[in-house]
Amino acid sequence: MPFISGRRTGRRGTRRYTRRDLAVLGVLLGLPVLLDLAIVWGPTLASVVLSFTSWDGIGDIEWVGTRNYANLFTNYPQFWPAARHNLLWLAFLGLVATPFGLLLAVLIDRGVRFSRFYQSTLYMPVVLSLAVVGFIAQLVFSRDQGALNAVIGDTETPTDWLGDPDLNIWMILLAAAWRHTGYVMILYLAGLKAVDQSLKEAAAIDGASEAQTFFRVVFPTLRPVNVIVGVITVIESLRAFDIVYAVNHGRNGLELLSVLVTDNIIGEASRIGFGSAIAVVLLTVSLGFVATYLVQELRGEKDR
Repeated sequence: MPFISGRRTGRRGTRRYTRRDLAVLGVLLGLPVLLDLAIVWGPTLASVVLSFTSWDGIGDIEWVGTRNYANLFTNYPQFWPAARHNLLWLAFLGLVATPFGLLLAVLIDRGVRFSRFYQSTLYMPVVLSLAVVGFIAQLVFSRDQGALNAVIGDTETPTDWLGDPDLNIWMILLAAAWRHTGYVMILYLAGLKAVDQSLKEAAAIDGASEAQTFFRVVFPTLRPVNVIVGVITVIESLRAFDIVYAVNHGRNGLELLSVLVTDNIIGEASRIGFGSAIAVVLLTVSLGFVATYLVQELRGEKDR
């Protein structure tokens, strides 16, 4: 028996992979890595390099150093309004749409009547692309035939919700928040379902109110969901493009950095180097927000 046991122990030791196993692992792991390098990191590094050049996509590439960035910050009037709109987008989704999605998740989690119907209805906009949401926004906020002016009875002197640069950014933010709220609601609802009910019962026994129970017991346990929601909010805010492009091609008060990238790279100007500089700025801002948020969340998790 000891001899048999020793043989069994030896068989359970380090497994040696055959050539076939290594080939399968190489294909399963290598192809996704190659695709990621080719589709994501390759164009990213190419944009970084091209941002220091002047190129129209056809002629010779001319190295210009940081001239594109200097022109971007000093001689390109559309840049700073677009940057402000992106930050406004981030603030609105982060401070309005995300808390509202959390509120809806809490209400549905409490088991209100017809919760399944509410959940499906509120999640429905998520399956729509932002371009489709932009077309819906045109149907609602159009000056002459829009549903909003018809509902409020403003027919003699209708408000141009999408043509007025002081109003259209807020109307588009409402449309984007309509979609973002459902996404956030589903994420938080999944997190709330995983909360241990004994924690709530213990807090109730200690005399905590529902609000105290949520903010001091339930919400801290949602930290992993908070990280996901925070990162998604930043990404959705800074990569917004199709909804404003569907409305008015991102002009007249709806300028965004992503629209400026498209206009310069594939527009009539074909300033690929200059457009790449805008893309690098957008990438840097995105990575800065995401990295800062993740570091703070990981430090908070370590201190617990």
